[in-house]
Amino acid sequence: MTRDDVIDLERQGWQALSSTPEAATGFYERILDRTVVMLLPGGMVLDDRAAIVKAMSGRPWSSYELQDPRVSHPTTDTALVTYGVLARRDGAPPYSALMSSLYARRQDGWRLVFHQQTPR
Repeated sequence: MTRDDVIDLERQGWQALSSTPEAATGFYERILDRTVVMLLPGGMVLDDRAAIVKAMSGRPWSSYELQDPRVSHPTTDTALVTYGVLARRDGAPPYSALMSSLYARRQDGWRLVFHQQTPR
């Protein structure tokens, strides 16, 4: 997986989250690994795959900007992408955070195994 491929996966996720709840849940149903962990603001830890997919059906983002994306490969079968994001929802204050997502290569393609958001 190249740098651009990993960043493209993140952009696809943001695009889905900026579209419809069905698009978001469909994307994450496809991309999440069988075992996944998400660390979200407020000390929220999600490790139930079905609950994570359901949580993606919230109100869509109206805009987002990925800032300074970086990719590293801790092993040949993993890819770590980190970046800043500035996202907006209509009628809500902007959301600014540092993001990290870890992907693992599986027999059926790359899957998201870990994601963390740190507000800034």
